[in-house]
Amino acid sequence: MRAVIQRVTSACCKVNDNITGEIAQGFLVLLGIEDADTDDDLQWLAQKIAGLRVFSDEEGLMNKALADVDGSILLISQFTLFAQTKKGNRPSFIRAAKPDKAIPLYEKMISTLELLTGKKTATGIFGADMQISLLNDGPVTIIMDTKDKDNH
Repeated sequence: MRAVIQRVTSACCKVNDNITGEIAQGFLVLLGIEDADTDDDLQWLAQKIAGLRVFSDEEGLMNKALADVDGSILLISQFTLFAQTKKGNRPSFIRAAKPDKAIPLYEKMISTLELLTGKKTATGIFGADMQISLLNDGPVTIIMDTKDKDNH
């Protein structure tokens, strides 16, 4: 699993001009799921996201987590995070999980984040053409990959 986590002041997802998910302060999380991902990957990543301390404390240091600032999560599925661009100019998405594997893991990530944060996780619609708007705060953008746990 691969996640791009952006600290935001606000974020919103629309599908066909209808808002599917919207948050104020918190994280916009773009989530890519690959065929090799397991429940262990999901649990590790969810814990890391929920506990990530990138919000400023009283001294301006990034010491506060989502819960400390009453933040929320907007979770967006994004298979393009597994684009392979080694050959040619057209990316290959062969490593991205097919919907029959990805959808259950995406749904489990939603419920796991809700359990860890105690708040509803806002979402897009899996596989839909989504328009995401956000106000990046900082900017602070963190990339996590469960296949690279030792570096996080």
